[in-house]
Amino acid sequence: MWWLYLDESGDLGFDFITKKPSNFFTIAILLVKGHERNRALIKATQTTIRRKLSHRPHAELKGSHTGLAVKRYWFQRVQPVPFQVYALTLKKRRVYPDLQGRKDRLYNFIARQVMDRLPIEHAHTRVQLVVDRCKSKKEIADFNGYLFTQLQGRLDPKVPLDFSHLASHDSSGLQAVDLLAWGIFRKYEKGDREWLDVFREKVKCEEQYL
Repeated sequence: MWWLYLDESGDLGFDFITKKPSNFFTIAILLVKGHERNRALIKATQTTIRRKLSHRPHAELKGSHTGLAVKRYWFQRVQPVPFQVYALTLKKRRVYPDLQGRKDRLYNFIARQVMDRLPIEHAHTRVQLVVDRCKSKKEIADFNGYLFTQLQGRLDPKVPLDFSHLASHDSSGLQAVDLLAWGIFRKYEKGDREWLDVFREKVKCEEQYL
C-alpha cells in the first residue's frame, strides 16, 4: 500500500498592498510505501511528541511552531524509514490576476502538478491520499473530483484509490509532511535552508513554479 500525505505552507493571499501575505506557496507530498514503513513514520512522530512536547496540551508537530532542535530529533528517529518528498513552490506575484481570485482552482492545479511528479503508475497496491481537512464540503468535493480523475488515469484499473481529509492532530503523517513542507517553503520565503538541509536526502523532487 502507498500512503501519500499532502500539506501546504504559506498562503494564497494576493493583497500585497494592504496586507502581508507570503510571497510563495508550497505544496508537498510525503510518499511512504508499505504498512511497516508507514507505522515506523507514525511511531517516530508520536514518540517525538511524547518525549519533547508532552508539556503542551493537545501537542502536535507543526513546521511553523516547532523548534529546530525538536525537528532534528524527529528526523533522527525517522531517517531510517524509506520515504520520499515531492514539492512545488508557487511564486505568487507571477500568478495571472484572473487566477488570484480563484484560489481553490489554483490550489488544485498546484496539487496536481506535484502529483504529476510522483511515479504513481508504479503502484501495484492500494493508494491512500491523506489531505489536511481545511476545506469546505464543496471545496473537498471539487478537490477530490479533480485529483481523483487525474490520478486514476495513471493507475492500473485494478489498483484501488482512496482519499481522506483529516485534521492534522489526528494524523501523524500529516504532521510529518507539515514539517517538511515548511522547510521547503522557508527556503523560498526567507532564504533559510537550515531545516531543509537536515532532511534534503529525502527530497526526490523540489521545484519552483512560475
